[in-house]
Amino acid sequence: MNPLSDNVNRLQPSATLAMTAKSMELQAQGIDVITLSVGEPDFPTPTHIKEAGKKAIDDGWTRYSPGMGYMDLRQAIVRKLQRENGLDYKPEQIVVSNGAKQSVCNAIMALAGAGDEVLIPAPYWVSYPQMVLLSGATPVVIPTTFESGFKVTPEQLEAAITPRTKAIVFCSPSNPTGAVYTQAEFNALAQVLQRHTQVFVIADEIYEHINYLGTHASMAKSPDMLERTVIINGVSKAYAMTGWRIGFMAGPVWLAKACNKLQGQYTSGPCSVSQKAALVAFDGPQECVETMRQAFQRRRDLIVSLAKQVPGFEVNVPDGAFYIFPKCNALFGKKNGRWTIANSTDLAMYLLEYAHVSTVGGDAFGDPDCIRLSYATSEANIEEAMRRIKKVIEELA
Repeated sequence: MNPLSDNVNRLQPSATLAMTAKSMELQAQGIDVITLSVGEPDFPTPTHIKEAGKKAIDDGWTRYSPGMGYMDLRQAIVRKLQRENGLDYKPEQIVVSNGAKQSVCNAIMALAGAGDEVLIPAPYWVSYPQMVLLSGATPVVIPTTFESGFKVTPEQLEAAITPRTKAIVFCSPSNPTGAVYTQAEFNALAQVLQRHTQVFVIADEIYEHINYLGTHASMAKSPDMLERTVIINGVSKAYAMTGWRIGFMAGPVWLAKACNKLQGQYTSGPCSVSQKAALVAFDGPQECVETMRQAFQRRRDLIVSLAKQVPGFEVNVPDGAFYIFPKCNALFGKKNGRWTIANSTDLAMYLLEYAHVSTVGGDAFGDPDCIRLSYATSEANIEEAMRRIKKVIEELA
C-alpha cells in the first residue's frame, strides 16, 4: 500500500541534491571528494551584505514580512530592472519569494493546470518538469543538440506549440549547459510567440550576471513580449547568497496577485532579515558581482581546456553560468572491471566511486548523452578533479 498522493508519486527526487547527498556520505567516511555537482558559488557573501543582515537583526526586523515582500525591497528590484535591464515595472508587479526556485514554481502553478502544456527546452534544469507535473499540467520537452549550442530554433518552437500550450520556460544563461541567448535570437523566437498569444514566457534569469558575452538579453525586451513574460531572478548566484533564500518574479499585475495568493497559503512572506540584506545587495556597490564574474570566467577557461584533454569528452565553450556540459556518449559501453558505463548516470557514479569527484549525469537534465560539471569551486579543485577524471576514464576499455 502506498498512501502518498498521486501528485507526490509523480515527482522524481532532485538528481543534483541526490548526488550531493552521496558525496557527503563518502566525505563522512573520510574520503576526499571534490564536488562538481552543486550549483553554488564558493565565494562568501560580500561583507557589506552580511553587515546589512546583522544590522537587520539588531534593528528588530525579525517578524513576519508582507506576503509579496517588503515594499523597500520591491522598490529596489524595480530600480535594478530599470538600471540594469532597461525595463519599467511598478512595485505591485514584483513578488519576493523564498528563492528563485519558489518564484519559478509560483509562476508555473499560477499559469498552468490540468489539460495545459508547458514547453521546456532540453537540456533543462531538473526541477522544471517536476514543477509542471505538480501543477497538474503536462511538460512538453523540446530537444536541442550539442551542435546547435543547446538553443531552440524558431522552427522547433513553432512545431511544439499546440492549442493547449500555456507557457514556455527559458533559462538564459542556462543551467546546465551555459548557453546564452542573444537578443536577436529571442526576437526571432518572439516572432513565433506573437502568432500564439495564449503562450506566456517564464524567463529564468538567475544567472544573469554570470555572463561572458558582455550583455544580457531578455525575452521581456523583445517586441510585444513584456506583458507576456515573467522574469525570475534573485540574489543567490550573483551575490553568493544561496542560503539567504531570496528570489523574485516580475510580471503583469494580475499574475503577481495570483502568485501572492499562492504564496500566502503555503509560505507567507520570505525571511525578513534576508530581505534587508537583499535590499543592500541590489542598491549597494556592485564591484563584487564583477569580481566574481571574472573569477568564474577564468575557471571556465581552465575547466574547458582540461576537459578537452579527457578521452571521450566533446566539449563546447559555455557563454554563461558556471557549468560545462560535455558530450560523453563515446564512453558508453566501456568497462573498468565490474563497472560498465551504460549511460551518463553510470558515468557520474563511476567518477564518484573511482575518482571521488561528484558530477551529475545528463539524464536528469533531459540529455542522456552529456554530463554536467560545475566549476563553482577553486581553480585548485578544478585542476585536481579533472586530473582524477582523466585518469579513471583512461582506465576504461
